[in-house]
Amino acid sequence: MGVFLETDRLVLRPLTADDADDLLALHNDPEVMRFINGGRPTSRAALLERTLPRLLHVHPCFGTRGYWAAQGKDAGEFLGWFEFRPLEEDSPAVVELGYRLGRSAWGRGHATEGSRALIDKGFTQLAVERVTANTMAVNQASRRVMDKCGLSFVRNFTGDWPEAIPGSEHGEVEYALTRDAWEQRRQMRRHYDVP
Repeated sequence: MGVFLETDRLVLRPLTADDADDLLALHNDPEVMRFINGGRPTSRAALLERTLPRLLHVHPCFGTRGYWAAQGKDAGEFLGWFEFRPLEEDSPAVVELGYRLGRSAWGRGHATEGSRALIDKGFTQLAVERVTANTMAVNQASRRVMDKCGLSFVRNFTGDWPEAIPGSEHGEVEYALTRDAWEQRRQMRRHYDVP
């Protein structure tokens, strides 16, 4: 599998087993993992046995993966990964959007850029009807990305946390964007020439 998607500054390509060291570094940065597992470290064995197979899984309804390595377009550096994964194996209708980027990519608009490109590809090429995304209610940075990508707040809910982490007492939030809402926004942007 080659490049899945390119943006102005990013290349999204399939993750491979050769990404294990970069993934291990990403998943062991306590700040990156703060809203995922409270910043606890991930062992190499856990990454290889549990995480990597999930990231390498091919979804039959897409005929491709649901997780993509993000690289800088100029230098080719590993920045993290994006998730754009169907919630049901046999249907591309509803996908979950996610992103896990290293600190070097924070505050530079990479999460928004990659997410918007995935959403556009999903609605134009992959038969996606609805994009959903979840995060902890206190994760303001991730919520801003969802807003900038056109997703709207749907609900607060309480997730099933195996171990409580700081902020989990506030619950989680779901955001979503439908194909119809995306198309309306696209028409408005064209009408007003807004990027």
